Amino acid sequence: MAWKFKVYAVLLLAIALVLTMLPGCKKDTEGLTKVRLNEVTHSVFYAPLYVAVNLGLFAEEGIDLDFTTGQGADHVMTALLSGQADIGFMGPEASIYVYNQGQADYAINFAQLTQRDGSFLVAREPMPDFTWEDVRGKSIIGGRPGGMPLMTLEYVLKNQGLIPGEDVEVLTHIQFAL
Repeated sequence: MAWKFKVYAVLLLAIALVLTMLPGCKKDTEGLTKVRLNEVTHSVFYAPLYVAVNLGLFAEEGIDLDFTTGQGADHVMTALLSGQADIGFMGPEASIYVYNQGQADYAINFAQLTQRDGSFLVAREPMPDFTWEDVRGKSIIGGRPGGMPLMTLEYVLKNQGLIPGEDVEVLTHIQFAL
């Protein structure tokens, strides 16, 4: 019976110690302006942003940056329009779609985040002497219909003389962010 008491006492003491340490783990965000950022995907292309956050550069400027990953420009736009996000990282296409629908409340593109589309083409086997003709008769995951990655892929294929849906199967039912 005495050993059970000792085990419970040690366990209770350990829990009490952990609970007293937890308040020290909380970020000090008092006095900072909270900004809710919804990014289209978590990507290496946004590495400078992640570095700045982790170095505390936003906090130095009085900003408490709260990240959410939307997993698609359509989801980011929904978060913006519903007030769940203050800023959205996405391509311009979602803004154009909302504006063209005649919405009174639409997003305004105010900055360029990346210089180019960050999509890239990969194959199952090495192709050291790749040419665009090599994709003829193949299947490529293109992203969601209306999304910037798919539009860019279709543009490149057409510039290379390949017709999506005829010369190349472009899949749009597979999500990038799984």
